[in-house]
Amino acid sequence: MKRLDGKKIAIILDDDFEDSEFDVPYRKLKDEGADITIVGLKKGKELTGKNKKVRTRVDAEFDEVNLEDFDALVIPGGYSPDRLRAYPQAVDFVKRFKDKVIAAICHGPQILITADMVRGRTMTSWKTVAIDLKNAGANYIDKEVVVDGDMITSRQPSDLDAFVGAIIDKLIE
Repeated sequence: MKRLDGKKIAIILDDDFEDSEFDVPYRKLKDEGADITIVGLKKGKELTGKNKKVRTRVDAEFDEVNLEDFDALVIPGGYSPDRLRAYPQAVDFVKRFKDKVIAAICHGPQILITADMVRGRTMTSWKTVAIDLKNAGANYIDKEVVVDGDMITSRQPSDLDAFVGAIIDKLIE
């Protein structure tokens, strides 16, 4: 039996995501037994990472999935979170995870800022998002992974091992 057997994870994604920040968690969480659904704006749409190294498809649209089916939400960085936060259905989907595990890396916290979910939280992110987190009321720490309750954040691709490790640890608690 794998550590994440029976766990269901949503990854929200749009074009120009940071290739490794999607691909590494996707592969490692799947290898641990997690059932992963890529949620986006249009079911079946092919998405391409900003470095053009990774391609994937949207499994389901935001309004097609039932929040109760998921144990966690993963938000890769790149331009994807900034694109998604322009769509109310994406922001509303994220908001509904407020009592579940949310893991965001790099620019991922941008959609959490739009969803007004960072105030009073201790978090990290890509360095240019730090000021946005502070202005939105978060306590920013420059560290490879920060776990604040059910919220997990990391800064950049070099933090992926710690990021994925924290997600696994939180889901098997």
